[in-house]
Amino acid sequence: MNNTNSIPSPCFVLDEHLLKKNLELIDGVQQRAGIKIILALKGFAMFSAAKLIRRHLVGTTASSLFEARLGSAEFLNGEVHAYSPAWLPADFEQLMDLCGHISFNSLSQYENLMPIYQKSTKKVSLGLRINPEYSTVQTDLYNPCVAGSRLGVLSEQLGATLPPYIEGLHAHNLCESDSFAAEQTLLNIERLFGRFLPHIRWLNLGGGHLMTRKGYDVEHLIATLKNFKLKYPNIEIIMEPGSAVAWQTGTLHTTVLDIVENKGIKTAIIDASISAHMPDCIEMPYKPAISGATDADGLTNELRDQKYLCRIGGLTCLAGDFLTEYAFDEPLQVGDKLIFEDMMHYTMVKTTTFNGVNLPSIGILKENGVFQLVKTFYYEDFRNRLS
Repeated sequence: MNNTNSIPSPCFVLDEHLLKKNLELIDGVQQRAGIKIILALKGFAMFSAAKLIRRHLVGTTASSLFEARLGSAEFLNGEVHAYSPAWLPADFEQLMDLCGHISFNSLSQYENLMPIYQKSTKKVSLGLRINPEYSTVQTDLYNPCVAGSRLGVLSEQLGATLPPYIEGLHAHNLCESDSFAAEQTLLNIERLFGRFLPHIRWLNLGGGHLMTRKGYDVEHLIATLKNFKLKYPNIEIIMEPGSAVAWQTGTLHTTVLDIVENKGIKTAIIDASISAHMPDCIEMPYKPAISGATDADGLTNELRDQKYLCRIGGLTCLAGDFLTEYAFDEPLQVGDKLIFEDMMHYTMVKTTTFNGVNLPSIGILKENGVFQLVKTFYYEDFRNRLS
């Protein structure tokens, strides 16, 4: 790496070379399986990387009017798809001008918004989100198919035919899942919604297909998709991963500001926040890796005695703004740099300024090794969110 001393702290840093590798793999799946893959902006919306992303993916998918506007404006000439649990009528009118595909979450949303659609001169392709009643997601917070889910229409709620103007079906039931979960999803869709498959134009399989993770069976995924297309040549398959695009492509650089101790437990307080800048670590929860450290939670007592154990605490006053202990080879000192790994997906899109804590800067480590700072945040960014 060159010029890394110029990386500010805290800062999200995208590795351009790693993003390119992910995009090439995803594009390979797209080409070989004969499907379309679009970027889910809800997981990764770094439009400063749009030029590279556009070379490999055919468009973006949005979960709101603002995301649709971002996809249309920043990922120029790409397709824009949209789905939300509910659309405001005023937003839906604008979406009609931005999107080529729009999916409804419920039959009532479809019925309420059809008058707007029928009056419009631009006829986008409409879809209906379905619930395939299958998911491998173990955490209810992230499981779209949990009992009583508000997301998607059940098979039993539909008749023998789809409502007028509905041309596609949209299913999203996975999260960081493998190719066999994708295969089972298709089987469940056939079992529950097979009566519609010979008559639709497209099937959106949503996100959660973590095809860029080490060990993912890409060949099995391609074979599964091709076999499905042989059975239903009328259907265009769409996938919209968010995590897979940015998986293991960047880091969050932070600095130790202080080290406090309470009843033998040490906590290194950094210039970032787990709650405000890495909220999935509390919501999911999951524990990110730190370069040069190991997770102390699973260590034996003997190994724990050989290491320097320290929690990582955030800048906010939330009592739970910390990560449980990590093990370091040497004691941490004020001024030490801590680099959190795999911090591109579902991080920047979820950051907040709770407590007035500033947002991390955003930069790109270019393929030539030079760091480029692309965004810095200021007091005005915090103030303008308030009234």
